[in-house]
Amino acid sequence: MEAKKASESFIVMNELVLPNDTNTFGNLMGGRLMYWMDIASGMASGKHCNLPSMTASVDNISFKNPIKLGNIVHIEAHVCRAFTTSMEIYVKVWGEDLQKKEKYESNEAYFTFVALDPNNRPTAVPQLIPETDLEKRLFDGALRRRQLRLILAGKMKPDDANELKALFIKE
Repeated sequence: MEAKKASESFIVMNELVLPNDTNTFGNLMGGRLMYWMDIASGMASGKHCNLPSMTASVDNISFKNPIKLGNIVHIEAHVCRAFTTSMEIYVKVWGEDLQKKEKYESNEAYFTFVALDPNNRPTAVPQLIPETDLEKRLFDGALRRRQLRLILAGKMKPDDANELKALFIKE
């Protein structure tokens, strides 16, 4: 299986915030944004592995700025590291107020997707080649983020998280 560049999985998704997408404050509902982020992540993972894939986990999503009714939501997503059957996808979201001619950061998150074979079993994915400085930073941090996710899910013992431990313990 041939490795792929991170840029090959890059997608941009745009949505207009309509009244049905908002809460009583006129802000985009967080659940709606997470839904759109999940779709964008799924498209990026699909472009990387050319297989169906499903969400395995989502890291903390913190909202920096609300996106208002009538604004445009810009979502960018790309695979930042591929493991055996899973892929970590970095998602960044901006809002854009066309009347004020202003674009602002809303949030970012990491999604993990698992590629599936025709029997809906996890299957191997191509490795990833990071090229830009951002892609290299995301790639380098992905193993630590993965180890933290596995510890929190009870699938890895903290003592086995060597990359993560190296941040705190100098040997």
